[in-house]
Amino acid sequence: MSALFDPFQLGRLTLRNRIVMAPMTRARAADTVPTEQMALYYAQRASAGLIITESAQVSAQGRGYLGTPGIHTQAQTDGWRRVTDAIHTAGGHVFVQLWHVGRVSHTSLQEGGRQPVGPVAIPAANTTVRAYDQQRRPAQVPVSTPAQLDADGIRQIVADFRDAARNAMRAGFDGVEIHAGNGFLFEQFINGRLNTRNDQYGGAAVDNRLRLLLETIDSVAQEIGSQRVGVRVSPFARLYDLHPFDGEEETWLALAKALSQRGLAYVHASHLGSATFQQAFRAAYRGMLMLAGGFTAESAKRAIDDNQIDLAVFGRPFVANPDLVARMYHGWPLAEAGEEALYGGGAHGYTDYPPFNVATEDVATV
Repeated sequence: MSALFDPFQLGRLTLRNRIVMAPMTRARAADTVPTEQMALYYAQRASAGLIITESAQVSAQGRGYLGTPGIHTQAQTDGWRRVTDAIHTAGGHVFVQLWHVGRVSHTSLQEGGRQPVGPVAIPAANTTVRAYDQQRRPAQVPVSTPAQLDADGIRQIVADFRDAARNAMRAGFDGVEIHAGNGFLFEQFINGRLNTRNDQYGGAAVDNRLRLLLETIDSVAQEIGSQRVGVRVSPFARLYDLHPFDGEEETWLALAKALSQRGLAYVHASHLGSATFQQAFRAAYRGMLMLAGGFTAESAKRAIDDNQIDLAVFGRPFVANPDLVARMYHGWPLAEAGEEALYGGGAHGYTDYPPFNVATEDVATV
């Protein structure tokens, strides 16, 4: 039997297996407060060794989409407590993914209709978010032009992540994952083609473009302990109008080395590009590495057994298969989710997927 299903020690946590449920935006928090349905959804999937929740914005400014939960108010923190209690009661472990979307937002989602923020005042081309149109109706709308963050704004973002991490501990999470990928704020700063600032947070110098992320990680680690902190990166995802830049591989390997020095719980990566770069990243980051990216049970087993990664991350399969671990262990078939149920809505397509029926061999897709 593959090590995929063996218990695994992640810092102070003993995971029941090496299968991780990926953070997936489901947009079910209509007023930014986690709901009872969200608690049920995550508890149903608690057989994963580790759950990483959908992204939670660390401030009102960090919000980029309707229906996403926050973790910066008391009501939000209380809502997340219901989620963590449900997961822990079911025997699971859970980290919350903390994010700030940066320029991937719209004025209708910002307090007082303010501009979103970013490293520079350049909007993401050909990018839309679900926000409000001019008639205040929910719609896909083009992102707004951001304001360039000044020194005070950068300090506030570091403080917002620290405060959100403190709230996460109050909410009962086992740790936090700082979202530094998928084209959001930290990757906007890291990207040398976009970030043309001429201060200590930008320009040609790699250290400058990594500075905001590393300062944030250090502040959060000081608040809650480095073994409760993970980091998400997606070096070559090319999302939200981020493009290749000179010294790209060197930048990401420099980050891997910097993260390796910080005693983190893990690094969660996707879009690592070529096998050669993946090997280089694995060599540069000496801590626990988890990887996402279309794994099947068999490919995850091989990656772990060959020591390419420590943990395997599954996203979409968990949507329609709350019992995914059992299905992969026994070789049972997987159900598939309909596209219409992925974002927003109620229980249908969210918490009403039944476990596999061994007697009838029915995948029972809803």
